[in-house]
Amino acid sequence: MEARIETLTEKKLIGKHITMSFVENKTFQLWSSFMPQRKEIKNSIDSNLYSLEVFSVGYFNHFDAKNTFQKWAAIEVSDFNEIPSGMEALTIPGGLYAVFVHEGPAIEGDKTYRFIFTEWLPASEYRVDDRPHFAVMSENYQRDNPNSEEIWIPIKKKV
Repeated sequence: MEARIETLTEKKLIGKHITMSFVENKTFQLWSSFMPQRKEIKNSIDSNLYSLEVFSVGYFNHFDAKNTFQKWAAIEVSDFNEIPSGMEALTIPGGLYAVFVHEGPAIEGDKTYRFIFTEWLPASEYRVDDRPHFAVMSENYQRDNPNSEEIWIPIKKKV
C-alpha cells in the first residue's frame, strides 16, 4: 500500500460528533443521526462526506483502545454563517498528511489502519501529528467498493 504526502489547507466542516472509544464504537449511531440531516447544510463545497477522529494530544503515545476521542460525521463548507440546529462547526488546521486509499470492504478498515500504524509509519520519516485524522468518502462511495475511501493521517517529520 502506497501513501501520498499532501499539504492540506485549512478546511471548514459542519456536522455532528459523539464521544467514543475503539472498544465502544458508536460510528453507526453517529452516521444514522447525521445522514438524515445532511441536506440541511446549505453551503457545502461538494458532496464528499468526512469521517473524522479528534484525539487528545499524545493519544497515540500510550495507546489504549479504551481511551475516548471525538468521532465526527461532517461535510466541508465555505463558511460557518449557517449551522443547522443540532450540528456544530469544526476547523481542520492545515498541515502535512499521509493519504492512503483503503482497499477492501469498509468492515476491513482496521487492516488498513494496522498497516499504517505498525508498518508504514515506523518505517517512514514521519510521526503522527496532533491534528484530526479523517476519511473522505466521495459521491461514488460505496461501503464495499475497494477504492472509494481515502484515509488522511496527520504527520510531521521525526525529530
